[in-house]
Amino acid sequence: MLKRLIFVLLIFTLSCIDPYNIETEQGEQLLTVEGFITNELGPHLIRLTRSDTYGSVFEGLIRPVRQAIVNVRDSQGLVTFLTEIEPGVYATPSDFAAQPGFSYTLQIRLLDGKEYTSFPEKINPVAPIDSVSYRSLSLATDNRLEDRVGVQLVAHFKDPSDQTNFYYWRTNPGMYVVVANPELYTLPPDHPTNPRGPAPKDCCATCYLVENSRLQSFAIASDEDFNGLSTRLPITFIEDNGLRFKDTYRADILQMGISAEAHRFLKLVDQQLSITGSVFDQPPANIRGNMVSLDNPDEVVLGYFIAASVSNKTVYIKREDLEFTATQRIIPDDCQIVPDATLTPPPGWNP
Repeated sequence: MLKRLIFVLLIFTLSCIDPYNIETEQGEQLLTVEGFITNELGPHLIRLTRSDTYGSVFEGLIRPVRQAIVNVRDSQGLVTFLTEIEPGVYATPSDFAAQPGFSYTLQIRLLDGKEYTSFPEKINPVAPIDSVSYRSLSLATDNRLEDRVGVQLVAHFKDPSDQTNFYYWRTNPGMYVVVANPELYTLPPDHPTNPRGPAPKDCCATCYLVENSRLQSFAIASDEDFNGLSTRLPITFIEDNGLRFKDTYRADILQMGISAEAHRFLKLVDQQLSITGSVFDQPPANIRGNMVSLDNPDEVVLGYFIAASVSNKTVYIKREDLEFTATQRIIPDDCQIVPDATLTPPPGWNP
């Protein structure tokens, strides 16, 4: 049963459709559409980017597509416009939520007048997550002296028996307690009177950090092998970098019900990545999503606009509950020197 669960590790910028590298013809610049909407209140984000010309000195540079007109149209004819909140990132109103049973179409008009649309995506129901369990893992690597240590999350749910279901799991950016040792602080080596001399700080030993990593994993599955059954499936692996599990780590899991077409797209991406052998290699073939150009049907548009129902679950992982942990990284300073670390707990933090 578990062998049909597909893990995909991709580079991504937002909690949206994961971007991937792709071979393009000389001079071609491809529009990439990333994002999804769900039946939860927004804002939901759509990111528009365009890669620079293949073969140019700026090859690989991803540029935001600005000043586009972006809207979502439902099957009842209601149109919701998105607002550009930062370069290339468009947000629905905060009170927008997709309606179960409705279909939604993403429509885009660029500054140069070119128009794009997605095929309709229906909001399919999803089984609620009953719970999320976790266990620590130590995985062998090519380096005999250093294993890969981390935490595997497992979703527990009961699949409905009266329909075919396609599942898509994502995690929101992780949050954790940053543990530092300000008492170990020493003066810098260029200090005029006491270089490298001890100078313990009074503050601060613990901070909070919301991760902003471009490296993200997701998993997909269909209920072909567990239709109507209570099921437990591994959905992600969180690597221990020496800081994440020094105290408490929070993971927010999204279990989404997606369309058969969205599932097929994500499966193809996984197969292409498997062929190349590395997530950093370029897939050998273009994988077209559900976005098309209204001006040029032959134009390749990357990405997939997903509309899905979602069930959420939060799990707090405590260090004392883990069998395996990586060697702790020592921060001999105020924890606030860690980029993006703050003394204020993230919203909803309640271990």
